[in-house]
Amino acid sequence: MKTSRMHLEARVARLRDAGAAACLAGNRIGLEKEGLRATPAGRLAMTPHPAALGSALTHPYITTDFSEALLELITPPTGSVDELLAFLTDLHAYVYRQLGDELIWATSMPCVIEGGADIPLADYGTSNAAIMKTAYRRGLGNRYGRTMQLIAGLHFNFSFADDVLDLYQAIRGETTDGRAFRAEALMGMIRNLQRVGWLVPYLFGASPAVCSGFVRGRETDLRHWDEYTLYYPFATSLRMGDIGYQNQQEQGTGMKACYDSLDAYIRSLTWAIETPCPQYEAIGVKVGDRYEQLSANVLQIENEYYSTVRPKQITDWMERPTLALRRRGIRYVELRSPDINLFEPVGIDREQIHFLSTLMLYCLLLESARINGRERREIDENQVLTAHRGREPGLTLARGRTSIPLRVWADEILDDMASVAELLDGGSGGGHAASVRRQRLKVADPEATPSAQILRMMHERGESFFSFALAYTESHRETLKRHPIDPEREALLDRLARDSIARRQALETGDDRSFDEFLADYFAQGRRAQSAQARTESAVAS
Repeated sequence: MKTSRMHLEARVARLRDAGAAACLAGNRIGLEKEGLRATPAGRLAMTPHPAALGSALTHPYITTDFSEALLELITPPTGSVDELLAFLTDLHAYVYRQLGDELIWATSMPCVIEGGADIPLADYGTSNAAIMKTAYRRGLGNRYGRTMQLIAGLHFNFSFADDVLDLYQAIRGETTDGRAFRAEALMGMIRNLQRVGWLVPYLFGASPAVCSGFVRGRETDLRHWDEYTLYYPFATSLRMGDIGYQNQQEQGTGMKACYDSLDAYIRSLTWAIETPCPQYEAIGVKVGDRYEQLSANVLQIENEYYSTVRPKQITDWMERPTLALRRRGIRYVELRSPDINLFEPVGIDREQIHFLSTLMLYCLLLESARINGRERREIDENQVLTAHRGREPGLTLARGRTSIPLRVWADEILDDMASVAELLDGGSGGGHAASVRRQRLKVADPEATPSAQILRMMHERGESFFSFALAYTESHRETLKRHPIDPEREALLDRLARDSIARRQALETGDDRSFDEFLADYFAQGRRAQSAQARTESAVAS
C-alpha cells in the first residue's frame, strides 16, 4: 500500500510539473438519470410515455428504460459542471411541463407497485429496432422479475481529454501504441474503481429503506420500520445490496466479466451472449408469435450485464457495444453505483460531481494489478457490507487478505485524493478540493451521510419511507415547474421531439425484413467481425 501511494504522489507531481491542469480542463462529464413516473398518490403511472416528449426510441436526451414509466434523462458530455446541472435541470423542467399531475419519483427505490405482472414494458413502436428493445425488456422481466427493474439510478459518465492520456503516457515512459496504452490505463482505472467502489454508496447512498411491497413474496432479514417500510439500521444503499438486480443475475448464472484487459472484457461478454443457459432455456425464446427474450443464453445482449462500472464506446445505430469497443476502443467510463439523491431536485449536486471526477483521476493514477478470484470475492463482499451496514460502528472490510476498518480505509483514500483534487483545481483550492474535504465529515460522523439523514428525518417526522419520499417528490415537482427553461434549449428540445417522431416513423416504414431476420442479422455482427479479424491477422502473419 505504501508503495502504491508513493507511485500516486510521484505521478501527481509529474503531471502538475508538466502543466496537466490545462489539459484536465478538457475532461468531459455526462449524466444519465432515471426516474419513475408516478401518480399524484405515489403509485406507478400506467400511462404511455408522453407523446409531446418525442419518441423514446430516437430522442437523444429523453427516453425510457425498462418500463414505459421509467424515464431516463441524458445530458450531452460537457466540461462545465454548471452547464451539466443546467442542462439536467432544464430537462426535468421540460418533462414536467408535459406530465400533467404526474410526478417524477425522487428516490432510487420505487414508489408503490401493485404487482410485477402489471408493470408496463417500455413501448418503442413497431419497427424492428423497437420490437427488439421491448423483447429484451420482456426477457429481463422473465429472468429477474419486473419489480427489480424499476430501481432507478444515476450513471456518471466520464472521459479524459486526449491530451491528458497522451501526457500520462509520456510521464509513464510508455512507448506502446497510444490506443493500446489508453485501453490498458482505463481498464486499470476501472479495476481500481471496483476496489474502492464501496466508498460511493457509503458517502452518497440514499436508499437505506424500501417500501415493503418491493420484496413481497421474498424472504429477507430486513427489519420492519412500520407496517409499510423495511430497512437496515446502518444501511447506506439497499439498491446496491443483495436485494438488487446484480446479485440475482450472478446467482442465476455465475456470470462474471473479466477486467484484465479490454480484450478479456469483450471476450467474456461475447462468451456470455453466445453460451446457452439451461435456466433461461426453460423460459423459451419465441413462444407462439411473441419473443419472451432475445435468446436463451447467459446474456441476451451486453447491456444485461450489471456492473458498478463499465468501459463504453459510442455506438452507431444498432451496433453491438462490444464491437464498438473492439473497433474504436474505450471512449468513456460509466460509473453506475450512485443512488439518486432525493434531497436534490435533479438527483445530484455540484459537490458530488466534483468528488466523482476526482475519484476517476485518482483511480487512473493508482497502480492497478489484475483482480484474482480472491480479490473479486472481497470486492463483492465489501460492496454488500457497505450497502447493508456501512454506518455500523467498527465495521471492517476485506483488503488484501486482511481486515481494515471502513473508516480507516476511507480516510486513507481521502488523504490520497487531496493532491489529485488540487491537480484538478490547478492548485487553486477549488471545487474538487472542497468536495474531498466535505466527504471527510461523513467519514468522521456517519450521521452526516444522506442515508443516516433519511432515517433520522423519517423518525423525527414519524413517517414511512413512502410518505417521506412522496413529500420530497412533491416539493421537487413544484421547484422544477417554477424553473425557467433556457429559451434556446427549450426550442432545441421542441425540435428534437418532432425530429425523433419523424425518425421513428421513417424506421417503421423503412423496415424491409421480418423481425426474425433482423434479429439474426444483429447477432451475426459478432461472427462477421471475428471473421474479418481472423482474415486481418492471417494477412499480417503471412
